[in-house]
Amino acid sequence: MIAIRLVERDPNWYQGPPYMVEEVVLSEERLGDCHLTVEQHIEAAIVEADTLGHPGYPNDAVRRMREARHKSSDYPHKRIFGFDRVRDDGEIVHPYAAHKAMDDWMVSFYLPFSQDWGEMPESKFITLPIATPADVRQRLDRP
Repeated sequence: MIAIRLVERDPNWYQGPPYMVEEVVLSEERLGDCHLTVEQHIEAAIVEADTLGHPGYPNDAVRRMREARHKSSDYPHKRIFGFDRVRDDGEIVHPYAAHKAMDDWMVSFYLPFSQDWGEMPESKFITLPIATPADVRQRLDRP
């Protein structure tokens, strides 16, 4: 499905097609996160936060990730940052930046449950499965 994001306040931006705002392709997963109003989106986010069990991100971690992401603006595969992964040991891995090292890109990540940091070659990182809500709950149940 192709959609437009309702981010502009002036309705003239949404006259079309063709639209003056970016059209995006929604995957089945992203389609489930679409809401008709901001209020519905907020309510859904609160329910998810209360039921998912994800520990979130401390302010210092968010600041560090934001600064590193800004420095990695030349990284060509930015969509990789939109998906947490799960390592073989069950740890949830949150990618936030990448930097060039020799001939490979190194993906920097944060481990939200242990509040630790790491990095690995992009070629290895993309082999990790995308984390699901079940993976997060399973990790929550571990010490």
